[in-house]
Amino acid sequence: MLVQAAQGLKVPMEDKPHDYLTDAVAVDVPDTAYYQRRLSEGDLIAVVTPTKPTKGAI
Repeated sequence: MLVQAAQGLKVPMEDKPHDYLTDAVAVDVPDTAYYQRRLSEGDLIAVVTPTKPTKGAI
């Protein structure tokens, strides 16, 4: 899942406590309980990338 830290926060990576997720760039992380909890607490924000419509789509 693609996430980034909420504005102004640095969130430690699950298995690398000295590496941080920031609000500068979105990072693909595994869908684990740790990151789900951070999302529900508001420390992380899920990033949704727009998809291109397929040919023939309305």
